Amino acid sequence: MDRSWLKADRRTKEFEKGVEDLLIFVFENGYNAEKISCPCVNCAHSKSWRAQIVKNHLFQNGIDQTYTRWIWHGENNSVESFNETDTSESINQGTSRMGECDEDDDDDMSSDESSDETDTSDFINHVKGEHQPLYPGCERYTKMKALKATTSLLPSMKEKKPYALGMGYEKIHASPNNFLLYRGDLDEKQTTCRVCKASRWKLNKKGDELEGVPANVLWYFPLIPRLRNLFNTPHIAKDMMWHDTERQKDGKMRHPADSITWKDVDQKWPDFASETRNLRIALSSDGFNPFHGNRTDYSSCPVLLSIYNLPPWLCMKRRYIMLCLLISGPTEPVNDIDVFLQPLIEDLQKLWRGKQMYDAYKKESFMFRGIFLWTISDYPALGNLSGNVIKGYNACTICIDETKATRLVNYRKMVIMRHRRWLPRNHPYRRQKSTFDNTVEKGVAPVPLTGEEVFQRVQHLRARVFGKKQRQP
Repeated sequence: MDRSWLKADRRTKEFEKGVEDLLIFVFENGYNAEKISCPCVNCAHSKSWRAQIVKNHLFQNGIDQTYTRWIWHGENNSVESFNETDTSESINQGTSRMGECDEDDDDDMSSDESSDETDTSDFINHVKGEHQPLYPGCERYTKMKALKATTSLLPSMKEKKPYALGMGYEKIHASPNNFLLYRGDLDEKQTTCRVCKASRWKLNKKGDELEGVPANVLWYFPLIPRLRNLFNTPHIAKDMMWHDTERQKDGKMRHPADSITWKDVDQKWPDFASETRNLRIALSSDGFNPFHGNRTDYSSCPVLLSIYNLPPWLCMKRRYIMLCLLISGPTEPVNDIDVFLQPLIEDLQKLWRGKQMYDAYKKESFMFRGIFLWTISDYPALGNLSGNVIKGYNACTICIDETKATRLVNYRKMVIMRHRRWLPRNHPYRRQKSTFDNTVEKGVAPVPLTGEEVFQRVQHLRARVFGKKQRQP
């Protein structure tokens, strides 16, 4: 069949006739009209569509010009240059390698003869295509070379475990009502919550316990082993000192190291600041729906840590933002998040006291410490993490009693007003009435409370009982 139309313009009648010939050839070879491998430039045989969609793709994108033998649509490939002996040898070599990889699963494979036959025929098809490129335009690898390379990697991949890289995790059971974590000598082996007496295990529709299936789970990814891995990589260990060795110190805000909080830490704990490799981190948390469905009422809560020792172009990179906690749903822990933060807080306390680390860049061991600077979250999460009131007439965590709030009755919303108090005394916005609330602003900005003042306010409060239900007297 004449294939000169492959290089013709897609808008010509010759190209249209060629596309029709291809589809007719497909139907004559018994292919399903609902599922045809698409040979257009974009799909490149990686997807299958209905006949009309394939036709549209060919007109819009054009056909792969290297596809001159329609082997994906029923035509025999007559270009092979190997003989039956080469084929049998290749098959024997491939099956011997596969045998080494699956040596432990021989019994399972022999129990299903039909699947063995299918696998063998598929492998023969790959052998017949050893001269075909792995994908259109690939000159370095053929399909057979790619198959052999993957097969040779299987034995080594079989023996590798995630924890070999220090990336393990702890699956910690939690009370279904968020009262406690089943960890430590007191609770680890308990099957019911000592506070609310609820079962540790999930219940089926009949109310029976499904032993071994926890009702609530916290996934904890230990922090310290992951930090060791960072310092075990020379170029990352070097970047962990960037804030001190390479940062431009001209009084401008270029990095979190230029912030007041960072400078306060250096002034208050000079022994901590003397080691430039000591860690400064921030915590961020928020709930999300992992199922992306508007009709699915489910929310999981991740807790992330950001490392601020790094340069600003690396601080927010995904590989340096550490997922430390993942709190399973279906609802967010809200104020009970303190219960789930316990293992992370224990690791942060250990970091503050110091852990021995090895620096691969300087090739020396040192006493490594870390400090928690601040949290990054939306306003509801701020209330959950800090315990501050974020609703009502005193919702501002800075102004507190000096919050100037107004309730919009018709909208049933609370609005915080008087933001112009923070402007300079002679700022023109202070005198504008109609633009704002028809008043001239003459007030001054409230002064945030000091730590001692906050303590005086909360020292008489009773300790809060965590959990969805209050403890019975």
